Amino acid sequence: MQKLLGNIAHDILAHLPPAQFQDIIAATPPDVAARWRLEFRYPEDSVGGLMEPAVGVFRPDQTVGQATETLREIAKDHLITYCFITDEDGKLVGVVTMRDLLLNIREKKIEELMLRNIFSLRPTMPLLDAMKATMNRHYPVYPICTEDNKLLGLVRGQSLAEAQAFELSAQAGSMVGVGKEERLATPLWRSFLFRHPWLQLNLLTAFIAAAVVGLFEHTLDQIVLLAVFLPVLAGQSGNTGCQALAVSLRAMTLGELKAGQEWAAVLKEATLGLANGALVGISAGAGMVIYASMMKSPVAWKLGGIVFLAMIGSCLVSGACGALVPLVLRRLGADPATASSIFLTTATDVVSMGLFLGLATWLIL
Repeated sequence: MQKLLGNIAHDILAHLPPAQFQDIIAATPPDVAARWRLEFRYPEDSVGGLMEPAVGVFRPDQTVGQATETLREIAKDHLITYCFITDEDGKLVGVVTMRDLLLNIREKKIEELMLRNIFSLRPTMPLLDAMKATMNRHYPVYPICTEDNKLLGLVRGQSLAEAQAFELSAQAGSMVGVGKEERLATPLWRSFLFRHPWLQLNLLTAFIAAAVVGLFEHTLDQIVLLAVFLPVLAGQSGNTGCQALAVSLRAMTLGELKAGQEWAAVLKEATLGLANGALVGISAGAGMVIYASMMKSPVAWKLGGIVFLAMIGSCLVSGACGALVPLVLRRLGADPATASSIFLTTATDVVSMGLFLGLATWLIL
């Protein structure tokens, strides 16, 4: 009997009109509501997953006085920011702010003071698309409508902002292989499964960088001073690439990187890498000259010049890669943030170490 009743309840929820479904959701515990939204309506990463029932809904021919009296009761249980105005078919035709409602005479019709041409969201719209669409609007509440403009519910700007903040904060973990699903309370075994495959991939890419160093083993044997500055070059170029990567991912998330602007973004980051590499290269080259002189090296100035040139080249390439890696991942259909830092680190390590040791081999040996 209990199973039969459960099946009946399941069928009822599946066929309820959206407005009634949202009313039930509003009176349901949050954990159950989240499961029902996912099962019967919209996924959690869509606007519909954040949808609340629309309250304070009126007709255009109602008066300010009628709306005010109704709001007195509704406001006891709900936070109301806007009054939504719909026609007899439930289509959204306007919005009235609380300020306009309170400052007008009671006999005035709502249609005389409502705002028309209302911006609205669709329930199936992904949260990222909604964030981009609302980024420059900053409204406290957004109506959610069907394709034919029937009012389904609302989503609060605060909810979208929190989702956006989570998306941006999750990128830091995604860049190093920590999934967005993982939280502090995630069970140990699941956290292990989330992270370990990416660490194995990172180990594989580290072998690639080690192989590059191995190609110049003869050079390192003869000029041991070079080994001291390998971490300096790798670290500096890695930081340059991570700066470019962070800016590129942020631009993608917020919709700032438009189609056709990809190569301009890569060129900008490469130019910044060139400029930063030149300035940092002067300091690093001077440091190499001082250190090599202390070690009585006869080629101290050559080593300083090699560090300078290698720093410029590695920072230029790492800046370009910081913009290219997420673009390539997106083109391949993958999440641009997913383990992008691992791929970037491989590129910067290979280029910086290979360029540094290659120049030393060519110019000194």
